[in-house]
Amino acid sequence: MYRLLLAVAVAALATPTAQAAPGDALHRLADPHGGLIVIAHRGCHEAAPLHKLGTTPENSMAALRQCVALGADVMETDVRRSRDGHLVIMHDDSVDRTTNGTGKVADLSLAQLKALRLRQDEGGATAGISDQTIPTLDELLALAKDRIVLNLDVKDMIYGEVVDAVHRAGAQNRVIVKTFAGIASVPLATIPPYNRVPFAVIPITADPMAADVPQIIGSQMQGQVRPSAIELPVLPLTTLPAVMSRARELGVPIWINTLFKGFVAGLGGDPEARHDPAAVWGRLTDMGVRLIQTDAVEALLRYRQIRRSVSQRSTEEAR
Repeated sequence: MYRLLLAVAVAALATPTAQAAPGDALHRLADPHGGLIVIAHRGCHEAAPLHKLGTTPENSMAALRQCVALGADVMETDVRRSRDGHLVIMHDDSVDRTTNGTGKVADLSLAQLKALRLRQDEGGATAGISDQTIPTLDELLALAKDRIVLNLDVKDMIYGEVVDAVHRAGAQNRVIVKTFAGIASVPLATIPPYNRVPFAVIPITADPMAADVPQIIGSQMQGQVRPSAIELPVLPLTTLPAVMSRARELGVPIWINTLFKGFVAGLGGDPEARHDPAAVWGRLTDMGVRLIQTDAVEALLRYRQIRRSVSQRSTEEAR
């Protein structure tokens, strides 16, 4: 039965389908029964063999188009400011890893940044050079319109500028801005600019067991306007049940990264999930995790489809 469902899921993934509108993804995020939200880390830069798609540069326009083709719900991306004040899409503080150039983003003008070419996938000295250039935030917001939700990881102290750009683009209902809060932070939804745009909170904790994360979640969920999600920091598996319990009480979805070694110590990350998705992604989903950020986008989408098929089959057999 599992092999049959796997074949059906693979066939479904390999068949082009209409991408749900960004509003649908945000609606499902707010719905406790909205299912798993798949978040593409720096876009869909890895190859997607089931779709016969190769690599794309991370944080590129091509990576966004590939996310749409695969059916990802959210594209996570990073925003910095150039020397002349333009908001650009780049994870590192320098262009060395991801482009054919060198230098700090903050020291280069937009014209200098646009003259560079992005390297394939996660970059590095041996990665091939693509035809893709560094996008501006305005360009990415325009391309994402009616296609996909953007999660904006703001790398400089430019939150106000980023939110202003989101409003100029009329994109405030199709983005999630990422920010941080600690045990002493006031509810961020009550202060600018977080009262102007959907946002996700990452708890800051100095406790190696992250035992204060439930308390941080509680303080950030006060008031009428609340965070759209809580993105967990690295924490031990033993702490996760208490976090999930508090999140359920307050009705806020939990976001976990399975990037690299994974953000839940003792559970595993993308490498383990590719080999045994049920042991990582399945276990998180069974615990109530609603959002998973990954580099292995196609593999997670395939696993989500398998779970849906199994659930539907079980429901039909129970009738």
